[in-house]
Amino acid sequence: MTSCSITSIKAHQTPPGAITLWWLGQAGFILGSPSGKTVVLDPYLTNSCKAIGVAAGFDMDRLAPPPLAPSELAGMDAYLLTHSHQDHLDPETLSGYRSAGGHGPFFAPAETVARLQALGVPADQVNLIWPNKTFTIGDLSIRVTFAIPFAGDDLTHVGYLVSVKAGPTVYFTGDTDYNPVLALAAAPHKPDVLVTVINGAFRNLGPAESALLAKQLDVKRVIPCHHDLFHDNCMPPQMLHTHLKLQGIGERYCQVQRGVAFVYVKPPE
Repeated sequence: MTSCSITSIKAHQTPPGAITLWWLGQAGFILGSPSGKTVVLDPYLTNSCKAIGVAAGFDMDRLAPPPLAPSELAGMDAYLLTHSHQDHLDPETLSGYRSAGGHGPFFAPAETVARLQALGVPADQVNLIWPNKTFTIGDLSIRVTFAIPFAGDDLTHVGYLVSVKAGPTVYFTGDTDYNPVLALAAAPHKPDVLVTVINGAFRNLGPAESALLAKQLDVKRVIPCHHDLFHDNCMPPQMLHTHLKLQGIGERYCQVQRGVAFVYVKPPE
C-alpha cells in the first residue's frame, strides 16, 4: 500500500488479474488496471458544497482535506460520473481538471451530460451512458447499472460494474436507495467487490440495506463510502461491519483509507 499522489498512482503497477482502488473521500475513486489505465469516478476535491449546505441549513464543510488537487487528475484515461449532484459532479473539481488540460472522455447519464455541457465541456468529449450500456477503457470493461435517485432534481442516477480482463469485477453502487433490482441487475456479472454508499439519512442505502445487497450478491469484499466527509451526512462505517455480521458475512468487510492504494486480486476459481 502506498500514499496517494499522482506520481505514485501513475507509477503503481497493478498485478495481472487485479484492480487497484484509491479512495478520494465521499464517493470518489481512482481505478488502476494491470495495463496502467487510470479512471476517475465522481471526484469531489474541493469544498464547494459548503456554501450549498449553508443555504440549505446543513453543515457540508469538509471534515478532511482532499488527497489530490483537481489539476492532478488531468492525466486520467477517463472521467466517470454517476449523477449530477455537486459532491459527484463538482464544478470546481471539473474546472481545475480542465484548466490543467484534462479533456475526458467523460461518461455520464443524461442529466449529468446536460450539466457538463452547461459547464462548458465540449459535446465531443462527453459520452451518454445508461443502464446496461457497456464500454471499454483499455483492459477495463465497464457496464453501467441501475440506481434509484434521491429526489426529482436528477432522475438519471447510475452505478458501475468495472471488470478487469481475467480479473475481478467491482460494483460501485453510486447514490441509490435499496431495491431488489439492484441485485437482479448486478448478479449476472458476479461482482467480487461491492463499493457501497451507506448514508441512509439522504435516502441512499444505509448499512443494513448495503449488507443485504452484499449478501444477495455473495461478494468477497464490501467497502463503504459516502460516509466520511460532512458533519450532516456522516455514518460510522463500523455500522456496515455490524450489519454484515448480522448477515453472517462480517469477515468480508473492508475499510479502505483515503488516498491509500487498495489492491484486490481475484482469487482462483
